[in-house]
This record gives sequence, C-alpha cells and structure tokens, in this order.
Amino acid sequence: MLALIQRVTQARVEAAGDTVGEIGAGLLVLVCAEPADSEAECERLLVKLLRLRIFGDAAGKMNLSLQDTAGGLLLVSQFTLAADTRSGNRPGFSGAAEPGLGRRLFEHLVQLARAAH
Repeated sequence: MLALIQRVTQARVEAAGDTVGEIGAGLLVLVCAEPADSEAECERLLVKLLRLRIFGDAAGKMNLSLQDTAGGLLLVSQFTLAADTRSGNRPGFSGAAEPGLGRRLFEHLVQLARAAH
C-alpha cells in the first residue's frame, strides 16, 4: 500500500457539496492499494499510522504518536498515488490495484481504523 501522510490542524473531505469526513488536529492520509496488497498490508499500515511519533511533545520534540495525542485520522482513497509519469504526458495507473480490490482494501482499512482509534 502507498500512503501520503500529512499532519493537519484540521481537514475535511467533501463530495458533491456534502462533507463526508472531517477531523481536527491529526493525520490526513491519502491511501492507494497496489495489485499485490492484502488485508495484512492494511493492518501493518494502520499500526504504523497510529504509532508514528510525528507530533510535538511539551519540549517541542517530535515524540508523540497519534495515539498519544488522541488526534483525528482522516483516510482518503487516492489511486493516483500509483501514477507512473516516467514517460509521455499521460500517466499510467497500472501500479494501482483494480477498483474492486482497491475499494475492498480501503474499506477494510477504514473498519480497522474505526475499531482501533
């Protein structure tokens, strides 16, 4: 799985004018499943996201995790993370999982996140 992680003070995702996800301070994570991925990769990614020590402690050191800060976690499916732009002007997306697998793995990741965080 590919993931682009961004610390945020707040984040919101809208679709067709409706808010479908919103958090305060925490992590906004764009996620892309790859063809060989399985539910095991979802589980490893979630553990990593919850344990990454990328938030400042009282001394200003990046020493706290999402679990430590009780921050929000906003997951967004984004197959374009797998774009191949090495040649030409039209990106290729063969590095991304087919839509059915990608959707299933993303939904599994969301379920895991809801249960654990």
